[in-house]
Amino acid sequence: MTQFFKQSQHCGYFMSEIESHNPEDDQVLPPGKIRPPKALMRPVGRAIADFGMIREGDRILIGLSGGKDSLSLLHVLKHLSTYAPVKFEVAAITVDPQIPGFDPSVLKPYLAELGVPYFYDAQPIAEEAEQHLDDPSFSFCAFCSRLKRGIIYSVARREGYNVIALGQHLDDLAESFLMSAFHRGQLGTMKAHYVNDKGDLRIIRPFVYVRERQTTSFAENAYLPVVPDNCPACFAKPTERQHYKAILASEERRYKNLFRNLLHTLKPLMAEGSDLAQQLTSER
Repeated sequence: MTQFFKQSQHCGYFMSEIESHNPEDDQVLPPGKIRPPKALMRPVGRAIADFGMIREGDRILIGLSGGKDSLSLLHVLKHLSTYAPVKFEVAAITVDPQIPGFDPSVLKPYLAELGVPYFYDAQPIAEEAEQHLDDPSFSFCAFCSRLKRGIIYSVARREGYNVIALGQHLDDLAESFLMSAFHRGQLGTMKAHYVNDKGDLRIIRPFVYVRERQTTSFAENAYLPVVPDNCPACFAKPTERQHYKAILASEERRYKNLFRNLLHTLKPLMAEGSDLAQQLTSER
């Protein structure tokens, strides 16, 4: 039977391997010496176990934009691949949309020092998007995301990777939930673990229980080489996602348990179509 991460397998590991790590605040560690804190690893471990994300022998390709979230995910999965009882491989890919101001050149030597296989693909996505700018319904972010996803899938198939790992966190899922409800009249959010339409790749989001402030803190404390404004087109003007991020931040100041409640609400939606979704439904 396929071996999955089990809660009992990794709880003791997290405590012994991560709790003992306490670098000096001002110490810049080489990439291979960085260990994510237990506060970050615990929700990742729970998500991996709950959704059966990682299996024995998996070859995982991480979508690496150069932002704090994807760099944090890189270190988390690299750490797990070394110490976890389930054996799997990790690699990373960056898709450069060739947008002025986006320079991911720092990532190649960083990944080499970390010892993680790295793929880089440059595509003139911004130039291609110009052909659609007259369409009032056109969304550059959606267009860019769709093309990037296609490139990542192609590289995964060519190089023999069967799992794609993405760095969206609980804050992202909460924002997507509000956008779906407000703009489309649907209850939905990003899935934690699903199979693509062709059925040959699994997509996982190990950070679905992680707060954005946790990846921000880890990236700052570990001096990760975050690529500034890793999506310049989105930073150029306020987006709907930023609007809902502000709403959630305002509500969290009023209700400290907001995201705990939202996680309870979102869990069946992020598990939709999986065995966990059936289990959660039967428990109600």
